[in-house]
Amino acid sequence: MADNARAKRLADLIREVVAQKLQRGIKDPRLGSHVTITDTRVTGDLREATVFYTVYGDDEERTAAAAGLESAKGILRSEVGRAAGVKFTPTLTFVADALPDTARTIEDLLDKARQSDAKVREASAGASYAAGADPYRKPAEDESAETDGEAAE
Repeated sequence: MADNARAKRLADLIREVVAQKLQRGIKDPRLGSHVTITDTRVTGDLREATVFYTVYGDDEERTAAAAGLESAKGILRSEVGRAAGVKFTPTLTFVADALPDTARTIEDLLDKARQSDAKVREASAGASYAAGADPYRKPAEDESAETDGEAAE
């Protein structure tokens, strides 16, 4: 079992090599400049690597990019093996990253919260406080109440 630092270094190397090869070495039109490698994870035994990617475009381009990555898997793995110099080159698995979808969901939720805040702000524009502007007792009032209570005894 390899240590975590070695797995992390190998994952970083795989991410860099795959990104460079996709940018410069692969001539597949499905893998144009709209594919971005976001993260790479390697198992503890350094046998399997999961490469996360995003595709800028619609669902059709995402499907085409996934097919292009599957067809280029052998070339990318041999390039990783050449660059890494390890005894066993890890197998590559490409997974579409959910980051853009998650970011879109968060943006939608933030927009709803902003709209809700605006509605509350509009509703409270002409309202007044139920107990006056400052409902708390002041220290000066507390002292005078205590002196009044002592005088009554």
